[in-house]
Amino acid sequence: MVRRTRIIYTDSQKALMWDRWKKGESLQQIAQLFDRNHSSVQRILAKSGGIRPPPRIRSSTALTLAEREEISRSIVAGDSMRTIAKNLERATSTISREIKRNGGIEAYRAAEADAATWNRAHRPKPCKLLQNRQLASAVATKLRQRWSPQQVAGWLKYTHPGNEELHVSHETIYKTLFIQTRGALKKELTEHLRRTRVMRRSRHHTQKTDNHGQIIDAVSISERPATVEDRAVPGHWEGDLLFGSGNSHIATLVERHTRYVMLVKIARKDTQTVIDALIKHAGKLPQELYKSLTWDRGKELADHKRFTLATDIQVYFCDPRSPWQRGSNENTNGLLRQYFPKGMDISGYSQAQLNAVARQLNERPRKTLNYETPAQRFYQSLSLIHI
Repeated sequence: MVRRTRIIYTDSQKALMWDRWKKGESLQQIAQLFDRNHSSVQRILAKSGGIRPPPRIRSSTALTLAEREEISRSIVAGDSMRTIAKNLERATSTISREIKRNGGIEAYRAAEADAATWNRAHRPKPCKLLQNRQLASAVATKLRQRWSPQQVAGWLKYTHPGNEELHVSHETIYKTLFIQTRGALKKELTEHLRRTRVMRRSRHHTQKTDNHGQIIDAVSISERPATVEDRAVPGHWEGDLLFGSGNSHIATLVERHTRYVMLVKIARKDTQTVIDALIKHAGKLPQELYKSLTWDRGKELADHKRFTLATDIQVYFCDPRSPWQRGSNENTNGLLRQYFPKGMDISGYSQAQLNAVARQLNERPRKTLNYETPAQRFYQSLSLIHI
């Protein structure tokens, strides 16, 4: 077996990797561009946790290569450091340090000095979470409660509006988690993120695709009223089944106006069982807060007309392979994977346990709600009904 020599990727090749990674391509797809194994690409991307490093920019006050070449020529000509500094309009101390750091008068070479200085300047930016342990502790506490970095960052601004020292961007939190050389947040905290992978993926990475069948007399989402589409009024829900191992399922429901989550225990995924469970659940809500339900093309809702007849709740179906038409529900299903990872048997969870999980989600602040919680918004809507 002939082993291939290890490739040293150029800056342009690395830039291509990051461009493809941002578009959502897999490590295998990117590696094929270079006729390499995926581990070769992973080695490059994992250094910064899957987060593209910012481009390096030379300081406007730094000595240029042309200035260093002038220094080299002046040394050969026997000029003093004071004379060199005067000709370059630089401080004498600047010239002295430059020569001393790069081999001295006997060994100074312009190109080597320029490259060495560029490499020495490659220092990481000080991490705010490392400098502010109070802030790091607050972030870690919320991450353990399964809050997303964006929710943590928004909550800090909402809670401490006038204190910049207790503000941090969600990107800084992600970078601190995935680039462990920063050391401000423990790597174990990534276990509480929605996705527990070791590298951050692009938002354009693959979404699930379902091969659903035909639903008889399905009412298309295109016929859904405008008041549902713009989330102007409460009472319109999105739903789906969350699958576990061993033929276990949970029905997930999200109210579009408030983002309030409800979970329903499902014994089996046949349409009779699912419809019976949804009908029973619908009776727990006032009719003003349950007017419509938008579902995907799953056959579990094939008997949707029986559901509508029993509850007076209209069901709308998304277009095939269009999960973004139930965006709130799709996002919630991703959040729920923190509690119910793929491959877990979820049949053993009681309805009370599912309610506890939903309560945790409903008590998380949401950016789209100006960092109020879904619970706050939902109970505000509920109180208006009883006025």
